[in-house]
Amino acid sequence: MQLPSVVLHDHLDGGLRPATVVELAAAVGHVLPTDDPDDLADWFDQGRSGSLERYLEAFVHTVSVMQTAEAITRVAREAVEDLAADGVVYAEIRFAPHLLTRRGLSPDAVVEAALSGMAAGAAKTGMEWGLILDAMRQDDDSLDVARLAVRHAGHGVVGFDLAGPEAGFPPDRHLAAIRYVQEAGLHLTLHAGEAGGLASLASAVHRCHTERIGHGVEVIDDCTVRDGEIVSLGPLAAAIRDRRLPLEICVSSNLHTKGWLPGDHPVGMLHRAGFAVTLNTDNRLMSRTSMSAEFELVRRHQGFDVEDLLAVTRTALDAAFCPADVKRRLWEDVILPAYRAAGARGGVSARAGS
Repeated sequence: MQLPSVVLHDHLDGGLRPATVVELAAAVGHVLPTDDPDDLADWFDQGRSGSLERYLEAFVHTVSVMQTAEAITRVAREAVEDLAADGVVYAEIRFAPHLLTRRGLSPDAVVEAALSGMAAGAAKTGMEWGLILDAMRQDDDSLDVARLAVRHAGHGVVGFDLAGPEAGFPPDRHLAAIRYVQEAGLHLTLHAGEAGGLASLASAVHRCHTERIGHGVEVIDDCTVRDGEIVSLGPLAAAIRDRRLPLEICVSSNLHTKGWLPGDHPVGMLHRAGFAVTLNTDNRLMSRTSMSAEFELVRRHQGFDVEDLLAVTRTALDAAFCPADVKRRLWEDVILPAYRAAGARGGVSARAGS
């Protein structure tokens, strides 16, 4: 059963259609591991990667074929179309513009191409959307990306993020960029607690004052677990739970980078313990997933039922970087009626805050 969903964490360069990768590679002369779309989908599947660093290696090919405005626009349009076809009613898609400037595009032109594609996809599907710009935490241009994001705020860019390899690159290394977007009134979400340990997570929360946490699953390392349930919290975990800091959890991606089995992921424990859990796709191509697949995964292996799926969808909508009237309309007209029809009895109005 397909239910309406809200995606807060989806990477543009991690969600290409395999056939599109093949066509774009041919247009620019980029050599792929294979030119067969089905075989390429198998190659991109990072189910056995075992580490974040290995997982990220697959992006070499997607980034290489996204170096023209036409390619970026096409990929962005198709991303919206594919998410909407899977029941997503609101999505925040993110990417690092500076990775797509190797053939001479300016960062502003890259962002404009992505915005154009997402707008075209939305015009076709009706899906609501926002764009988040990533700075790569291993690079030194985060302030440039922050300025770029602020320049395009109000035109579809809704937030700023730090992405890339987490270990060894704490978020507070980029405090100048973070403070810049915060002072400009732009929203902030930071990858943390995916593969950098509790120190990285603490930096994002206490030093950077992030509004949301990308992944955040390593918060479980500050919890005491007994018989499959969280029984007590350390100070960092307590702060995250009590402040209701949204966790942008991407179950399939975490299974692939950490080598966990589906039943070992802490998402169910975190949800039951009162953390602000949201479910997300991360990289639909590399993790061979969709929001429907993520819902089915937690239903089969984490004990989620329709009430739980409604709760995490409401949490995601509350945490979205979109206006209050959009949240209200999606909740009242689309999300709640669909879940009630599927048997859910819970649900309260989405918060009015934008």
